[in-house]
Amino acid sequence: MLGIGKKFPAFKLTGVVSNDLNSAFKDIDNQTYAGKWLVVFFWPKDFTFVCPTEIAGFGKLNGDFADRDAQLLGVSIDSEFVHLAWRKDKEELRDLPFPMLADIKRELSTELGILDPEAGVSQRATYIVDPEGIVRFVYVTDLSVGRSPEEVLRVLDGLQTDELCPCNWQKGEDTLRAA
Repeated sequence: MLGIGKKFPAFKLTGVVSNDLNSAFKDIDNQTYAGKWLVVFFWPKDFTFVCPTEIAGFGKLNGDFADRDAQLLGVSIDSEFVHLAWRKDKEELRDLPFPMLADIKRELSTELGILDPEAGVSQRATYIVDPEGIVRFVYVTDLSVGRSPEEVLRVLDGLQTDELCPCNWQKGEDTLRAA
């Protein structure tokens, strides 16, 4: 699995950015949001049970991530057409404010080392990538356990301080000073 301090791989994937078939699809690559922090999170597959709870959770915090100059990108191995159908079918996904990317060839998942060998789907992985394209945080849970978007936001806050942050540190609290 690609870890901390490594360059996030170059990618070009089709994203679903709206529910209107005429404007739903957009090519997105690693330069689309140049100069921003990226929060790239993967889920196993569409039309499942745990995944929409996480995706909607990230959607609710989209403004908080944007306030921190971070772009959310959701990714699975499903096609852009499946993503669009799921957005239209699932009420909590209809107005998602970030792209749902289609890694249908499993290239990005494979390059990151998060393709589950048993299930053949992306693991439930989250990457925080700094504006220089360097991986600063990796978070992976079992396929059956959802992650916490709030924790991802907390870690982003900590990374952006460029200071030492203690356990359970929250934005606005004092950071640690090395003696």
